[in-house]
Amino acid sequence: MITTSFMKDGIPTVTPKDVMNLKDVSLIDVRMPDEYIGELGHIERALLTTLGPELENFLKTANKKEPIIFVCRSGARSGKATASAIALGFENVFNMEGGMLAWNSLAFPISK
Repeated sequence: MITTSFMKDGIPTVTPKDVMNLKDVSLIDVRMPDEYIGELGHIERALLTTLGPELENFLKTANKKEPIIFVCRSGARSGKATASAIALGFENVFNMEGGMLAWNSLAFPISK
């Protein structure tokens, strides 16, 4: 269970430090494929599910009770993904504050 979340602009949010310490949660990276493998890289266990039709299809089949954290470059697109999931009835979804820019600023490990 994620107990360190807070609300930011009406969206449940967690920090990169929280994400670094969480293991039993799905990480969904909503960026474009070139961003996922680009300069900022991605969190090793994050699944690339691009914002738009790909994410919509994922949300149709995902478990609405399982914890999911959405990630993007700066937190804006993942915030939209979190809001979309909430609108579809997901109960345990979060945006990672600051996205991969914040993750990289903390020198946390990345994959490319």
